[in-house]
Amino acid sequence: MSSTAATGPADRLGFKPGMVIQELGWDNDTDDELRVAIEDAIDADLVDGDHGNVVDAVILWWRDEDGDLVDGLVDALTDLVGGGAIWLLTPKVGRPGSVDPADIAEAAPIAGLAQTTTATVSNDWMATKLLAPKSVA
Repeated sequence: MSSTAATGPADRLGFKPGMVIQELGWDNDTDDELRVAIEDAIDADLVDGDHGNVVDAVILWWRDEDGDLVDGLVDALTDLVGGGAIWLLTPKVGRPGSVDPADIAEAAPIAGLAQTTTATVSNDWMATKLLAPKSVA
């Protein structure tokens, strides 16, 4: 089935034109095709950790050796708008740096996030959607 052309990885992540997407954890192993697809979907460049303003979503590249996942998730919440999503991008199981799904399931609620869906976004990377609680007005 070649439905990938119609619904590419950026579409599966729900990114739309005009969204501000922050990218954290970039390294030389990240998937450049996915990054370009996201930038095409939002019709803008990804912003980094120095953005200093609210963002609609965060893509967080994370590998097993990157440290404490809870700390990484809490840091990713800094600029995220209430109710926004963190897409945690981790190497697929069996790839170097893969993260045990149980570790994600354990870290998310500690960081105050709700885990919703996972999606395959490239040959080497999986995405897990984590939702931040909506702001209480």
